[in-house]
Amino acid sequence: MSAPGYPNSQPPYPMPQPGGQSVPPYPVHAGGYGDPGQMPAPGFNVGYNAGQPPVMYQPGPVPGPEYGSPAPAQVVVPVGVPPGLEYLTQIDQILIHQKVELLEAFIGFETNNQYEIKNSLGQKIYKAKEKNDCCTRNCCGSLRSFDMKIKDNMDREVIRLIRPFRCVSCWCPCCLQEMEVQAPPGTTIGYVKQDWHPFVPRFSIQGANKETLMKLEGPCFACNCCGDVNFELKGKDDDKPIGRISKQWSGLLKEVFTDTDNFGIQFPLDMDVKMKAVLMGACFLIDFMFFEKVGEANQRSTVFS
Repeated sequence: MSAPGYPNSQPPYPMPQPGGQSVPPYPVHAGGYGDPGQMPAPGFNVGYNAGQPPVMYQPGPVPGPEYGSPAPAQVVVPVGVPPGLEYLTQIDQILIHQKVELLEAFIGFETNNQYEIKNSLGQKIYKAKEKNDCCTRNCCGSLRSFDMKIKDNMDREVIRLIRPFRCVSCWCPCCLQEMEVQAPPGTTIGYVKQDWHPFVPRFSIQGANKETLMKLEGPCFACNCCGDVNFELKGKDDDKPIGRISKQWSGLLKEVFTDTDNFGIQFPLDMDVKMKAVLMGACFLIDFMFFEKVGEANQRSTVFS
């Protein structure tokens, strides 16, 4: 399974076909997303589109032809999907790009992180911005607490991420990292919780009642030295990969002199859209835990540091 990237000339996912059916343009990976004929794991095949035409577009302005323009406006609102997340029902990968902060890059003063969330064609579908105070950012470093607002192309807040102040080292197993995901804001749909392990970063992807639905596991040494760092998504009781969160190599200059990061998220197309939103929260938590540099402090690379 390769990390998601920006394809050159592929159509949006999925491809509408005659008869109202949607057929993915990519072949199913043998070791990745599973056989549609098999019984799905919890959180999959929730039937959002049963009896309805497929939703093809994310809410937002009608785009221009240029690369990176916002995705087209939606046509149908599926039942049971939090408002603003309709487009997530039709995609199986997301790209997250952290915006360059010039003040932070030149003088090392930590500012609120900002991100653009895009589909596989580079079209912006959401934007995210960290919210906290100056003292928290510059004194607590990468462990800082924050609220993060994720808005769609119409500037409506559709997801809110809440991260409390927690430890991250394996030496403090009673107070490990956790993030709450709300969609819409005020309605909890899931949690991301760090699991204790002496060597490997592990996380539980949980539902609204804190029931574990999936597992996320990273490498022992989370350092992208001229390569990607992959965190494998697995079922609750299965070691078979069903997706991935990848920290993508951005180039030597960006990695050394800026704090900007690029991530890709892969997940099954039929995954519960709420769990797709929770995986976005997991991606941001991983970014802050292992790839956030504050001032002269080095970024964390293991659960020991």
